[in-house]
Amino acid sequence: MRLLAASLLMTAAVAGQAQAPVEDVRQHEDALQREQQKAGAAYHELQRTEFEMKRAAQDHRQADAEYKAAQKRADELKRQADAAKKKLDAARAKEASARKSYDAAVNAVDQLPQSAPAKK
Repeated sequence: MRLLAASLLMTAAVAGQAQAPVEDVRQHEDALQREQQKAGAAYHELQRTEFEMKRAAQDHRQADAEYKAAQKRADELKRQADAAKKKLDAARAKEASARKSYDAAVNAVDQLPQSAPAKK
């Protein structure tokens, strides 16, 4: 009887062990499939973000080049504006000198005695 009980227990244990690995394999396969799907989704996200990064880098290079070109143009316009300002200042100085000479000439005329008009 003891032998029979022991034999039944051994058979039950072996049967339980036989089913457990099948369930473990199935759970392992399910877990593997889920993780592979996650890895695939993560890879697609990585590809998408790499594309976005490349586009952003290209946009940055273009904007930087445009900024440098605009800065170069602004520097050239600044030099032109400075040169025009110097010309304006020189013209104002000449105008002031010419006005001073004119005022002096008008004052000299005003200082002359008035002569009587000639009769005909």
